[in-house]
Amino acid sequence: MTRQNYLFTSESVSEGHPDKVCDRISDEIVDLVYREAKKTGMDPWTVRVACETLATTNRVVIAGEVRVPDSLMKTDKNGNKVINPSKFKSVARKAIRAIGYEQSGFHWKTAKIEVLLHAQSADIAQGVDNAADRQGEEGAGDQGIMFGYACRETPDLMPAPLYYSHKILELLAAARHAGTGDAGKLGPDAKSQVTVKYVDGKAAEATSIVLSTQHLDPKWDSKKVRKVVEPYIREALGDLKIAKDCAWYINPTGKFVVGGPDGDAGLTGRKIIVDTYGGAAPHGGGAFSGKDTTKVDRSAAYVARYLAKNVVAAKLADRCTIQLSYAIGVAQPLSVYVDLHGTGKVDEAKLEEVLRDVIDLSPSGIRKHLDLNKPIYAKTSSYGHFGRKPGRDGSFSWEKTDLVKALKDRLAA
Repeated sequence: MTRQNYLFTSESVSEGHPDKVCDRISDEIVDLVYREAKKTGMDPWTVRVACETLATTNRVVIAGEVRVPDSLMKTDKNGNKVINPSKFKSVARKAIRAIGYEQSGFHWKTAKIEVLLHAQSADIAQGVDNAADRQGEEGAGDQGIMFGYACRETPDLMPAPLYYSHKILELLAAARHAGTGDAGKLGPDAKSQVTVKYVDGKAAEATSIVLSTQHLDPKWDSKKVRKVVEPYIREALGDLKIAKDCAWYINPTGKFVVGGPDGDAGLTGRKIIVDTYGGAAPHGGGAFSGKDTTKVDRSAAYVARYLAKNVVAAKLADRCTIQLSYAIGVAQPLSVYVDLHGTGKVDEAKLEEVLRDVIDLSPSGIRKHLDLNKPIYAKTSSYGHFGRKPGRDGSFSWEKTDLVKALKDRLAA
């Protein structure tokens, strides 16, 4: 029997958190390659990006392997085609500027940027380009397990603690970028955390709220910061009650002026729980940012969320966890597992069969169905990859609920 009364906590981090700066740069590079492919006539299906970013005090290092159009290449002194770093450096600087870093220890103009990208391994390429289980079909870019999750706790069918943690930082970031009052004096680096009390299985109230945010005025103390941020926190929590004895921890260590990569080094892919379900669901371990969607770490996690969300939206269950597993070079998933957590109105084994039937779960099938071969990934790099609104540009297509009818029809057959 699932527990009905308990406390659960999730955290979020802002776009200016050091790890998120790296996620943003890595995803800007994914978008750059897709844009250049379209511009030059390169088949977007052949794009390959596996990009990692490191950031520290006024230094950014971009490494990894890619398959890119000639417009992103140059000829070296030996006559070999190699990566031309100029456009990669340019998108990195634009990303840092857009986030808001113009500080002495980390500035979009002065940071030294090193590009160490190289051509994709031929051994990996052959596994992706020719699937072992189906002639001519694209294989998975790696082995691994991926999870998708949805629940009926919030309008976006996301867990409440993560939903509210994200919302706090999104509102503060919007106010900072707009230069609204004292919120305009906040820095880009911030972390939030919300503990929610569940009663009878439903989110009832917030029992603790944690926020640490960078501020540019060194004279500010924790009291001043709370005065600035509390209205935004209350707005973000909306209908969620704040307990009378709620514990507030606003900049609990005191001054927070030095932030971002100058205060703590950042790496791509270190915030995978923030990126997904805040710990409310299992995670397969693979990060998303910096990867094209032949990498099932990304595409299969997206489709698993898509399927889980459609199951809940179809009112087949109040909670749904889906696991997919893959082998490198093999197109179809090795397993599909569904857990409805005792809230289901259909047989889980039957649902597993139906999910395989309503969508092709090979990497190419996923990319085609969700239309993923596009420059839509930079905006996924902060405030979560899930629970977002589908965009007109094709972004967050995995948040659509357009499979509801198909699921109901197949289950009724």
